[in-house]
Amino acid sequence: MDLSDLIDISAIMPNLKANSKKQLLQLMAERAASITALPEREVFDTILQRERLGSTGVGNGIAIPHGKLAGVDKIVGVFARLEHPVDFEALDDQPVDLVFMLLAPEGAGADHLKALSRIARVLRDADIVKKIRGTSDATAIYTFLSQAPASHAA
Repeated sequence: MDLSDLIDISAIMPNLKANSKKQLLQLMAERAASITALPEREVFDTILQRERLGSTGVGNGIAIPHGKLAGVDKIVGVFARLEHPVDFEALDDQPVDLVFMLLAPEGAGADHLKALSRIARVLRDADIVKKIRGTSDATAIYTFLSQAPASHAA
């Protein structure tokens, strides 16, 4: 599974301005709603509900908020590179500046987990993360995400 299967260039937010985790998730839900035609509130509520279980801030300035929604017909991603990091209650207590939101159909099961694993693998690659942090060009970010080597040990 390549990230290019999960995300379209229109889903890249290369220079997002957000002052808080909540605002960040609202802005990303807005973009996800425009891509999926789902109600923005439904996307936001689903992601927020998942965050209440525990932060999806995985460390190193990266978060992977995710949720399952009835109206989604395939796994969809939205990526944001923040202009200024925000507190995300991450595992390492570091602020977050790279966020990959993942929305999956309710019955996605293993595919949802495979997608999350793939995203985590790509964003653990220090070279890719450095390149993404070094540009505010959506096309470049899309290229870095989608051309990441698939065969990294987990």
